[in-house]
Amino acid sequence: MGFWRFASAMAVAAVLSGTAVQAEGLPVPQGEVILTVTGAVDKTNAGDAVQIDLAMLESMTPVEFETSTIWTDGPQLFRGVPLATLVQHLGAEGTVMSASALNDYTVDIPLTDAVADGPILAFAVNGAPLSVRDKGPLWVVYPYDSNSDYQAEVIYARSIWQVAKIEFK
Repeated sequence: MGFWRFASAMAVAAVLSGTAVQAEGLPVPQGEVILTVTGAVDKTNAGDAVQIDLAMLESMTPVEFETSTIWTDGPQLFRGVPLATLVQHLGAEGTVMSASALNDYTVDIPLTDAVADGPILAFAVNGAPLSVRDKGPLWVVYPYDSNSDYQAEVIYARSIWQVAKIEFK
């Protein structure tokens, strides 16, 4: 059997056995892709891009914090991956993270915002997954109540919801 036939057979066997096939350093998503990342990243799994499903985000050591927002009533418990963790996990570089929503609305978030105890890419609120109707599947949320610096128009403008794409520049 030739090398390419063998490699193809092994890939098919891995998919059929439920084992994630790795491509360029990251596992291939097994569920619905909810985030596509491009740009200056060291690790990819779909050509020059990274495709991420919910299980992959949940494997990146998510955190929770409670905070009020200007878009919700009272404090809410958000769960998600810290932007700092996402940057580190993907080996992202550059100065800006351009986040785009499902409707192609885009905001630039300086990578200097990706700090410990800073913003998260939230995928759940009050224990329930974020739906598209409720600003999901992903929402950049800052811990607004824990730091008065986060209670500013510039930060609110960076708090994009329905995030579907991120480009590191």
